Amino acid sequence: MRRSWQRALLVPLAAIATAAEPFDWRLSPGFPRPPVPDHAPMSAAKVELGRHLFHDTRLSVNGKQSCASCHRQELAFTDGRARAEGATGELHPRSSMSLVNVAYAPALTWADPKLDSLERQALIPLLGIEPVELGLRGVEERVLQDLQRHPVYQRLFAAAFPGVDKPFCLENVTKALAAFQRTIISTRSLYDRYRYGGDESALSPAAKRGELLFFSGEKAGCFQCHGGWNFSGPLRFEGGPAVEPEFHNTGLYERYPAPNTGLERHTGDARDAGKFRAPTLRNIALTAPYMHDGSVATLEEAIEHYSKGGRAAANRNKSPILRPFRLTAEEKADLIEFLRSLTDEELLKDPRWSSPWR
Repeated sequence: MRRSWQRALLVPLAAIATAAEPFDWRLSPGFPRPPVPDHAPMSAAKVELGRHLFHDTRLSVNGKQSCASCHRQELAFTDGRARAEGATGELHPRSSMSLVNVAYAPALTWADPKLDSLERQALIPLLGIEPVELGLRGVEERVLQDLQRHPVYQRLFAAAFPGVDKPFCLENVTKALAAFQRTIISTRSLYDRYRYGGDESALSPAAKRGELLFFSGEKAGCFQCHGGWNFSGPLRFEGGPAVEPEFHNTGLYERYPAPNTGLERHTGDARDAGKFRAPTLRNIALTAPYMHDGSVATLEEAIEHYSKGGRAAANRNKSPILRPFRLTAEEKADLIEFLRSLTDEELLKDPRWSSPWR
């Protein structure tokens, strides 16, 4: 990566426009803007800086990993692993959640109801020690000095934070990373073309049948946890009402092993044991393995789990939403076809989110 920085100097001038210019979200028609905190307004310059930082291995203690190591664009910003692996080789107890449409989430990570800021969340992988992810605690100043010496970053930080005496600080790193993540918006799947674009030919007959199963309270009923246009439950958006995050115990275990006790870890309430946030089902065909610990390998296994009302159906804290249901082999295939229609192929190769260091 260090040998390719010369190419990164060729940043388009449009990408480092001044921070005062209005930000163009490039949203599909009808979709809302995500909320943006007043203290961290969006700008093209800030997003471009964030893109460079997101893909830069300088932001890890071993110089080999970046945010993109656990959030790969071709996997809808997941990593394909059951449990994420940090820069020291330590395994995270949970899997990497997709960053797609993360800006709309009322709470971040799998089960923390109070973590609602992308800026604050960015500090966890950067500085966290339980587990170590990027492992920068104690070497923050050295990393900032490395960035400050780099010609690309000298230009990008100045453009993103104009008029600031000391732009090279950890707070600005997190602001840029958060700004970049807010732009990772997926609304261009085949299902979007069909449901919101009026293109009847976009979905196969099987996928259309699967949609009916997904939204049927008498059949699969998936929408009860994975509702809304993001297939993830409550969303926040610009100008929208305040919403509370939802957490569900899906009967994955009779007793959830520590440290993966879910919401209970943050509330101390035993009734919250095993409750986790429902992830988006957008691009779900690309984000296996599933569940907070990656213990469900395939979509077929996921449907089997839910059709039993949860594999640990006797769990006392299991969500009352879950109940056994029966699907024929054809219906299961239709439901999977519908889930595959949620893949946004353009997201996977859009240069706005690709590495600038290649």
